Amino acid sequence: MTLHDLPKMFYSYSEGWSELQRIHPTMAWLFVLYVMPLSLLPPAMVTYSMEVAPGSVFPALVPALSTSEAVAVGIAFYIAQLLMVWLMASIIQDMGELVDTTPGYHDSFMLAAIAPTPLWLSSLALFAPSAWVVGIVVAAAWLGSAALIFHGVCPLFGITDHGKGRLMGYFVLALGVVAWLALLVVLALVLSIIVGLR
Repeated sequence: MTLHDLPKMFYSYSEGWSELQRIHPTMAWLFVLYVMPLSLLPPAMVTYSMEVAPGSVFPALVPALSTSEAVAVGIAFYIAQLLMVWLMASIIQDMGELVDTTPGYHDSFMLAAIAPTPLWLSSLALFAPSAWVVGIVVAAAWLGSAALIFHGVCPLFGITDHGKGRLMGYFVLALGVVAWLALLVVLALVLSIIVGLR
């Protein structure tokens, strides 16, 4: 899979996905060269937003986070994202039973690694100090992630019945929403712990 293939994966059940299956990257490759770099974007952009335009998107902290506090929040959020990809892959694999399929952990990991791509990239909207802009971009990113999930489930898991594929897609999407909310809770908890330790 190349960056050229990614746009096709939003609307096609074969283009991009078949190339991904042909290459069949190892989980280590996907994790180190894809998940880890993209997962850096949200913590970096949240820190940027809180430092450059405090209060414009996120509630302003008074006093503002120190550099060491911001780094601690960023690291905790980054680690939570990385762990969430592995956890998502495990749960997605178990969900296969709901539609009478048994996806391998590797295929489940590929979906868990690729589906959040638009959400990771949406954090770049924090360059614009506007909660409305960020909200619209995040909503569009969720549509993009949903498209990747619904178009990736069938080819990656070998589901030929598109009805079952859609059902599996709904389950994975619901799981993704829960995971995303859990990450926001982790971010809020880390922030509250740091503020409480002052």
